[in-house]
Amino acid sequence: MSMAIENHAVIGDLRTTALVALNGSIDFMCWPRFDSPSVFASLLEPSAGFFELAPVLEGGRFRQFYVPDTNVLLTRVLSPEGVSEISDFMTLAPDYPEQRVIRRVKAIRGTLKFRLHCAPRFDYARVGHKARVLNDRVILFEPMRDDLPTLRISSTIPMTLVDNDACAEFVLQLNETATFMLDSLTTDENLCLEDHWTSTAFKATANYWIDWVARASYHGRWHDQITRSTLALKLLTSAEHGSMVAAATFGLPEDPGGIRNWDYRYCWVRDSSFMVYAFMKTGHTEEATAFIRWLHQRRLEAQPGEARLKVMYAIDGKAFVPETDLTHFRGFRNSRPVRIGNGAEDQLQLDIIGEMMDAVYHADRHCERLSWKAWESIAEGIDWLCLNWNQPDESIWEVRGGKKHFLFSRIMCWVALDRAIRLSEERGFPARIAVWVRERNAIYMDVQNNFWSEELGYFVQYKGGTAIDASCLLMPLMGFIGDHDPRWASTLRAVGDQLLDDSHVFRYHVAEGNNDDGLEGREGTFTMCSFWYIECLARSGDLLMARFLFDKTLSYANHVGLFSEEIGPAGEHLGNFPQAFTHLALIRAGQYLDQVIYRDKGFS
Repeated sequence: MSMAIENHAVIGDLRTTALVALNGSIDFMCWPRFDSPSVFASLLEPSAGFFELAPVLEGGRFRQFYVPDTNVLLTRVLSPEGVSEISDFMTLAPDYPEQRVIRRVKAIRGTLKFRLHCAPRFDYARVGHKARVLNDRVILFEPMRDDLPTLRISSTIPMTLVDNDACAEFVLQLNETATFMLDSLTTDENLCLEDHWTSTAFKATANYWIDWVARASYHGRWHDQITRSTLALKLLTSAEHGSMVAAATFGLPEDPGGIRNWDYRYCWVRDSSFMVYAFMKTGHTEEATAFIRWLHQRRLEAQPGEARLKVMYAIDGKAFVPETDLTHFRGFRNSRPVRIGNGAEDQLQLDIIGEMMDAVYHADRHCERLSWKAWESIAEGIDWLCLNWNQPDESIWEVRGGKKHFLFSRIMCWVALDRAIRLSEERGFPARIAVWVRERNAIYMDVQNNFWSEELGYFVQYKGGTAIDASCLLMPLMGFIGDHDPRWASTLRAVGDQLLDDSHVFRYHVAEGNNDDGLEGREGTFTMCSFWYIECLARSGDLLMARFLFDKTLSYANHVGLFSEEIGPAGEHLGNFPQAFTHLALIRAGQYLDQVIYRDKGFS
């Protein structure tokens, strides 16, 4: 059985990431980019590759933690026979331009026997490889397809080939270490054997993260949790392109044993736009600026007359493979199909224009001023929206049960027009302001007249429906409605009555009433929605309950402070991991709570 989702930590180099389990095994990694094919994916299929490094002990307790203010990971095994510790990290450019995974194991107490087993499986375990011994400390793994990268493992101890895998058993005396390095070079050069190379790389990588955290502007309550969330978000950014992925993984289920299994290793305009806001709120304006530049480039690359962005892109802004089932993968705890690619790429999701415009508006104020060419493309997009906002779409949850007139898309279309109008007025950009104002007002009236149910006492999920949807929680957060508006107060109570489960919030009730998202099975609570609900409670004036629920929800983070997408019925993590949406919502709620608590104590 695969180790639980929450029993993992993540390391990365701003190009890709790897999941390291509590038992010391790297059981998920795509190489060399986030959206490249996997080389280790035993989390989803036992035969799909892993990189095991562990002491040979009878029993033992596992401990895993990050070096403070870094993404350098330590995994410790404690046993009466001895104590071992693995340091895991990826080196970072520009000091280390070659991508490298470094694993250093040490005998902290006692004399310990260790086992190494490095078993890459290329292209989602669809392409075989040949292993070649360059010397007893360097082995090449060469995939049988030219477009796939070679992998090389080098070490300070001898290794042997067993069925094309690199294996070793070795003994370390007290305070002795062994180092293993994974990269894509093809020489027999072995940096592991060079004096102090590994320790220098360790310090340089740790210092990079410490220096990055030191640039943050937030120093309030829940500082450690918010810092860990920003570090997780940073791991999901591409240093080369400025784009951001929604999560590090594909195929981890929202419903164990079910079909709700998606690939999140791409750049969603929606998720990334919210990430921009989180980075700006914590003082990391470089990341926000890089993504806004990447976003404008996508708009400028659009075909003439094409006025809207795609829902998602590959890391480099290009197209990616169509949604495909990996039929040879059994899936995490038999959750099938395991999909790569994402069919939502071709959906109509009108809300993304609102998230984009909100990010562009705030970035213009706090990061980098908008250029004239960027404004031209934005104005074209807003003109397109004026003609197209009043149509059904698949919206934020990317439903596969058919298009509807969703409340959330209406709200975000209003946001798009509102932010564009503000930008034009504040910067003096020319625009068809009268038309934009007319359409913004029309959307507002449409929401109030066609999505409010007097009988039910809340804003419904879609026009003509009866269900409530937690995405409505963004109505006050995006400035559409007042925190104390009677209609909003009634809607917030309905969210609490119908979607709240202790401190957790469902995004909606699957397959209840008219609420059919086109998929079988159920799902857990959406932690992002839980944090939205907490902020809405605080805004409504119930600060004590908001703070109580915030602390309770934080307690569901895993042992290193990370969250996946959902929380299951037994408190387990569900969905892809770590999930950007969850962490950015945590940052927003925590900062707002801190601000209100500070203000309530009489400080200005």
